[in-house]
Amino acid sequence: MAKRRSESSSGGGLAELSVAELQAEIARREKGLTKLRRKRERLLKNLADVEATLAKVGASLGGGRRGPRMRNDSSLLDALIQVLTGKTMSVTEAAEAVQNAGYKTSSPNFRTIVNQCFIANKKKFKRVSRGNYTAA
Repeated sequence: MAKRRSESSSGGGLAELSVAELQAEIARREKGLTKLRRKRERLLKNLADVEATLAKVGASLGGGRRGPRMRNDSSLLDALIQVLTGKTMSVTEAAEAVQNAGYKTSSPNFRTIVNQCFIANKKKFKRVSRGNYTAA
């Protein structure tokens, strides 16, 4: 790709224009700005119409999420500590036990999230053997 020359070295930069020419250029650019603002307003109106139509048919406007975000009374960390106190479980067993205890998730790979929680909180969990943890 060829290098672009800067305006000052190209021989046609704004520095070489007279004040009248600069004022004309500013006016030209402002006129273009007005057109762009009008176009933006039209597009925003069209977008609002599309969103209203989607809402009428019950389509979700959430930015590509798989489903509603689950709300829990306690954090995953607290739920895992509660389930693992006095017990040793594998990551898969812990993930299932937490969900059976009422922790809600819509994650398709919840087991991985549980494993990351164990790894990130080494002071709260003790690794008993490979893939098996207990509350510290």
